[in-house]
Amino acid sequence: MIEHDYSFRVMYPDTDQMGTVHHSNYAKYYETARWELFRSIGISYQSVEEAGYMLPVISMKFKFRKTTKYDALLRVKTTLKAIKGVRIWFTYKLYNEQNELINEAETELAFVGRHNWKPCAAPAFILNAIDEHCKSKHVEA
Repeated sequence: MIEHDYSFRVMYPDTDQMGTVHHSNYAKYYETARWELFRSIGISYQSVEEAGYMLPVISMKFKFRKTTKYDALLRVKTTLKAIKGVRIWFTYKLYNEQNELINEAETELAFVGRHNWKPCAAPAFILNAIDEHCKSKHVEA
């Protein structure tokens, strides 16, 4: 569907006593990467909230392949895999500077009303932005 690369450096507070990135930080990395993918097609999280929607994570799955340390330059390849009804799925591949795969993940989120938290269909402006992006890149939505 849609792919986006996001790069960043590991910050010192993200590491643990063993000198490696603590596993809890991967959720933060992938959330940032997910919203950078949306930003790349013209959607900010602020615009989603202002339109009356939220996107809570309802499922996460991680596969840790290698460790990484402070100041490493990492790249996340994020893929918007599917949208169906109230749900949206993303996959992530995290690479180090040597282009070695160090982590893989999947998340499932649900569109909900900002004020009532009731599940709802993906808003038209998000579906339209995805369709427009896919048309411009000649990929399947």
